[in-house]
Amino acid sequence: MKRDVDCSAVIPVSRRIDDLPTLLADYVGAIQSSGKNYEIILVLDGRKDELLEPLRRIAADNSRIHLIQLSREFGESAALAAGFDAARGRELLTLPAYYQVEPAEITRLLAEGLSDADMHIAVRPRPGMSFDKLRRRAFHLLFTFTSGMKFSDLGCGVRLLDRAVADEIPLYGDQHRFFPALARQRGFRVREIELKQSSKDRFRGRYRIREYLHRLLDVLTVFFLVRFTKKPLRFFGTLGFLASAIGVLLVLVFVIQRLFFGVGLADRPALLLASLLIVLGVQTFALGLIGELIIFTHASKIKEYAVRNVIQNESWVESMPKTAGDAAEDPEQGA
Repeated sequence: MKRDVDCSAVIPVSRRIDDLPTLLADYVGAIQSSGKNYEIILVLDGRKDELLEPLRRIAADNSRIHLIQLSREFGESAALAAGFDAARGRELLTLPAYYQVEPAEITRLLAEGLSDADMHIAVRPRPGMSFDKLRRRAFHLLFTFTSGMKFSDLGCGVRLLDRAVADEIPLYGDQHRFFPALARQRGFRVREIELKQSSKDRFRGRYRIREYLHRLLDVLTVFFLVRFTKKPLRFFGTLGFLASAIGVLLVLVFVIQRLFFGVGLADRPALLLASLLIVLGVQTFALGLIGELIIFTHASKIKEYAVRNVIQNESWVESMPKTAGDAAEDPEQGA
């Protein structure tokens, strides 16, 4: 596909939505102020018929605005992925369908460019203390502890990234929240930049208990993706070894007590616990081993690395062996 657009802004329209016509006008003004050749792609996650007609009229008045409607609700990650696939820009800008940062700050984000990073993620400074801020801080502390990566505002959907990042990292489930962490894990440079929070951002994060459970499971998912995707035996093998070791030590204690101190083995619940630990440890170790075998089987299809750039010089190119096709095209080689 021809890349004749400097920046493609992708807006996933999912569950949380503000006044889209007004928000879109603010976004257009901010992006135009940057002077970049741009396009805006709105991805409707599901039917959302009440939004389709107003957005169609807006797109008819501005040829730079495009609409994509998914057949059903697939989630925000799928909506972003669909937008990335349709985008033509060399740079990708993700924007939420609701107010998070001041529109003028988007102009500053675009002006920063990607000269020193592959992805810029917005951080909204929040003065004072509140339950919402404590909850967000606890979430980021947990994420830092499990992944070893420090981020300040993973919930902000304003991000500027190089096209290569979107091409390299598949998005699914609810992994859009952890897009920066997955990018850093692949070797891309991720930088946080402070942007002023919008005065119209009135969301205070009132979630049900189920939502907190989902976020906890998402953090655990990223923990495995970041640390043990290619080495599952290190995680499951460690757990299995510890469980089996504790079980074996307990059994040895019971055997010594029976042989040298005359302590009976009957009515010893701890003996059942020791046996269970041994069996559980072996099964956990086997689970990691099966994972390693699966990865080994598909190793030829997995790219273990990401190349930032290739630097060549004439001496290196000339010293490289010619292929059969090169030799056929070289008249001196044929002579």
